[in-house]
Amino acid sequence: QVQLVESGGGLVQAGGSLRLSCAASGRTSSVYVMGWFRQAPGKEREFVAGISWSGSGTIIADSVSGRFGISRDSAKKSLFLQMNSVEPEDTAVYYCAAREGYRVIMERRYDYWGQGTQVTVSS
Repeated sequence: QVQLVESGGGLVQAGGSLRLSCAASGRTSSVYVMGWFRQAPGKEREFVAGISWSGSGTIIADSVSGRFGISRDSAKKSLFLQMNSVEPEDTAVYYCAAREGYRVIMERRYDYWGQGTQVTVSS
């Protein structure tokens, strides 16, 4: 099994920046793709960004393209989401996810999930 723990969430002013982190542990050798999803109250969980562990493929959702960036540190088995020029609509619980497949996908077909970290953007 794989365990995922998110950190870095909090309160940030509109137009500011925030950096989220995700630490993976356990049977991490079986994981090839990791990504970020978010969910606001009363809304469906939606894809934000994903990256292959080797760095050969990256997908960024259109809603955050140009503002958010995704990266990983293979040696430390960590995933990051850099959030710039944040807007009130970015307010949500952000979840780290991992899958054993090789392809980055935007659907919620991931094998492992973290418990989430709250991001609140004030205006």
